[in-house]
Amino acid sequence: MTTKEMRERLIDEIRGIPDTRVAEVYDLIHFFRMGLEKAVPGGGSAADLMSFAGSWSDMPEEAFSSLATEWQERRKGAFARRRDHEADAG
Repeated sequence: MTTKEMRERLIDEIRGIPDTRVAEVYDLIHFFRMGLEKAVPGGGSAADLMSFAGSWSDMPEEAFSSLATEWQERRKGAFARRRDHEADAG
């Protein structure tokens, strides 16, 4: 698939997003693009990632467990909505 075709498919997907969720998708795409612009080719991505190592080491276990559960629930919801959308489009 060419880049042009992929962009067209991406735009089609964006058009299918409910108006109430467009702002979230914009934020996702915007921050992704901004991260690409800030990235230095071939530079420090592993070092940047490792700078977060241990970031939550001082978080109480109960708070971390709650956060991990919330992440899992959000991912399940996001994937379920994606499957539903794909089923409706198919």
